[in-house]
Amino acid sequence: MTSLLNRERPSAFCPGCCHDKAVHALDKALQVMALPGNRVAIVSDIGCSGLFDTFFHTHALHGLHGRALTYATGLKMARPDLTVIAVMGDGGLGIGGAHVLSACRRNVDITLLVLNNFNYGMTGGQCSITTPESAQTASGFLNQLEMPMDICKVAEAAGAPYVARAMAHHKDLPDGMEKAMTYNGFAVLDIWGLCPGRYLKRNQLTLQQLEKEMAKQHQPGGIIPRNERPEYAGRYFQLAKDQKTAPAMRSVEVRFDTSFSGRREILLLGAAGQRINTAGELLCLAAITAGLHATQKNDYPITVLRGHSISEVVLSSAPIDYTGLQAPGAVLALSPEGVNRREKVFASLDSAALVIKTKGLGIPATAAKVVEVDFKGRAIQRADWALAGLAVLARMGLIITADMLTAAIECRFDRNPRERALAVAAGMAQAM
Repeated sequence: MTSLLNRERPSAFCPGCCHDKAVHALDKALQVMALPGNRVAIVSDIGCSGLFDTFFHTHALHGLHGRALTYATGLKMARPDLTVIAVMGDGGLGIGGAHVLSACRRNVDITLLVLNNFNYGMTGGQCSITTPESAQTASGFLNQLEMPMDICKVAEAAGAPYVARAMAHHKDLPDGMEKAMTYNGFAVLDIWGLCPGRYLKRNQLTLQQLEKEMAKQHQPGGIIPRNERPEYAGRYFQLAKDQKTAPAMRSVEVRFDTSFSGRREILLLGAAGQRINTAGELLCLAAITAGLHATQKNDYPITVLRGHSISEVVLSSAPIDYTGLQAPGAVLALSPEGVNRREKVFASLDSAALVIKTKGLGIPATAAKVVEVDFKGRAIQRADWALAGLAVLARMGLIITADMLTAAIECRFDRNPRERALAVAAGMAQAM
């Protein structure tokens, strides 16, 4: 097989840099595997190792620092037929540590080549997560405060089924790369080398000394039997084919004519459990059945089951450019949590605005017309108050009609929930 090296883009590494050895080793491994360039994807990030993808006639993706494995995962899932190689330095390894752990856990068929020269070579020789505590770096004493990370131990602990270590200048590096790339699963190859441009200027170290240091470390032998399991992408597609097909998106048919023109803003103020967001969605769907434009913005705390729940809805006969509320024409007030969250709104309402509130709920002073409804006294469950409030709006002929609300309910719900919602809306309309 011919070389995949890009002769128009020769290696640009510093003289004596270990990365240059890794480039030629990878080329030899790809030749042995007889892979054409269109069957290989090299993914890199930032740093000296980030130049890798430019040296080969293959597919390539150059991304953000530490994120190479995220792109590589997407590539492999989209194109399982490709041999995907992620190249990272020890800098990217630290920055993208969470992605490394995820890749180990997933076991996607990707080969990670870690070009480990123990410092951030491109940016000035600062310490990285693999810098020895005794080393001298541009970061001063900082590396003395942190224990260096052994990526091989971490990868094994995180579930990587193939982990190995090698010296960049060893003649068997191409063979080690080939074994990693032909393994059907996530493979990590930690490649040690020297950085003459930065690291060696502060640290007197030879390849022989580095090799002795490697010999003191844990020596993974490639396949980790306890971590072997089915490859992620293959297993994913196997399980996915047995899943039910997702239902087609429902379309909303324009069924009603409306004389409504302009812009109308509606504010729904409630609490968790009152289905405020659902009511806002129903209001939008009802408007769409008459050919109107609609937007919805929701506000609720991350606790979800406690606190306020607010929905801001804008309906318009023209496309909506700004989705924020400026002058609500109607407010549905159902709980103190929602009211307190937007209490300043009430003072801004004019006499043309309408407030529908549940009986007994205190609201700030307002010039708007206030309609009080005893939802509880009508035996309507608290979770249905928002829907019942929409039925009041429809009954009053404001913004939507009863037919539009019915169409929205039929579009939004299936079977039992649909019948229940229709009964609530119909019962409230008759009561009014």
